[in-house]
Amino acid sequence: MTATQESADPSIELAEQPYTYRRVELVEPDWRRFPGWRDVTEAEWRDAQWQRVHCVRNVKQLRAVMGNLLEERFYEDLVADQQEMATMSMLLPPQMLNTMAPHAGTDPAKVTEAFYADPIRRYMMPLRADRDPDWPSHPHSQRDSLHEAEMWVVEGLTHRYPTKVLAELLSTCPQYCGHCTRMDLVGNSTPLIDKHKLALKPVDRQDAMIDYLKRTPGVRDVVVSGGDVANVPWHQLEAFLMRVLDIETVRDIRLATKALAGLPQHWLQPKVVEGLARVAGTARRRGVNLAIHTHVNHAQSVTPLVAEATRTALDVGVRDVRNQGVLMRGVNATSADLLDLCFALQGEANILPYYFYMCDMIPNAEHWRLAVWEAQELQHAIMGYLPGYATPRIVCDVPYVGKRWVHQIAEYDRERGISYWTKNYRTGIELDDPEALRRRYPYYDPVSTLPEAGQQWWRENG
Repeated sequence: MTATQESADPSIELAEQPYTYRRVELVEPDWRRFPGWRDVTEAEWRDAQWQRVHCVRNVKQLRAVMGNLLEERFYEDLVADQQEMATMSMLLPPQMLNTMAPHAGTDPAKVTEAFYADPIRRYMMPLRADRDPDWPSHPHSQRDSLHEAEMWVVEGLTHRYPTKVLAELLSTCPQYCGHCTRMDLVGNSTPLIDKHKLALKPVDRQDAMIDYLKRTPGVRDVVVSGGDVANVPWHQLEAFLMRVLDIETVRDIRLATKALAGLPQHWLQPKVVEGLARVAGTARRRGVNLAIHTHVNHAQSVTPLVAEATRTALDVGVRDVRNQGVLMRGVNATSADLLDLCFALQGEANILPYYFYMCDMIPNAEHWRLAVWEAQELQHAIMGYLPGYATPRIVCDVPYVGKRWVHQIAEYDRERGISYWTKNYRTGIELDDPEALRRRYPYYDPVSTLPEAGQQWWRENG
């Protein structure tokens, strides 16, 4: 019998696949299960302004929404984290809060446990109990872990890759994720972190960006981000995009917005839809690829409203809507969670699974982060289930290097959790560095994932 032949013995049952696909149709959780939203109409729920006005920004507002559904210990844990550990202030649109613990019922003890365990709550509303008690931060963690501001060619414009730039138009979002890689700049200050501020007026910052792009024909790809472009007044965003489209050497424009999942109502507003159609039409006539990049980390976030907003963008001419998620322990760090999310995105919402980044080495993020070897195992585990074009790459964004597939590692000290990476281009700050392409750049696994000998080494040397 060859390896490809089936067994002739009918008593031998075929083994189950490690993952079994079952189609799950999207459902919008019922927001009326929360006492504070019991009388909210569907028209109000679909209204972007209502969503923004009723964001949850503090514990008092959370209590008003939840009524008696959460036990006091949850609020105490939340307050402790906000005071002692949080790098991001709380900002939760109703849409995002509504995707947490959708089937928990009304028993406060069960709802509280469901909220503690909920994957979306874990990264959108971190608790003190979530954090690593021994190594909340890695010894090499940094506020601007990717050194983006160090690579600004003008304020807010990061030129890290030879042909691509990142344009940070503003420093706010409609929602704040606890693991934000730009926690150094984005959002309000917290008791732990006094945020840096953009100094230029928006119009002056945009003028400087456009001038640089005109003077730098080697840049063909512009990621327009922040913060989140959903917080830029539409007329300002459209005007900026049209100016970028006037630059002949720019061939790709990507709009970065978690709000497609966190506040899809924004992208369904008539003025936004009509404006996006104008931008997409101009891009199409000029042969420029216009895409939206969003940020979804768990299948619970993919609802009918998210699918509707995505299909609306595609209908008006946006070429692609792609997802760039972040790998996080307790959120999506299993192959089943990743595949469930990818099938929800690709099969139900027309969002292409694109990247999953390893969580960056910012302060107090160790409880989320995975070791490189864990990410490699996840990449292996999800291969073969999705269409090839919809199989996401798991990448490590290595400081001073950029995105690398997790298997592109050059050297790996598993005991101490130190991996070494190389690159094939210079960033803007390394043009005079003859060693930039020969150097090996380190990245660090969470100390808690190391064997005891490695943890002891960090206790002595960290």
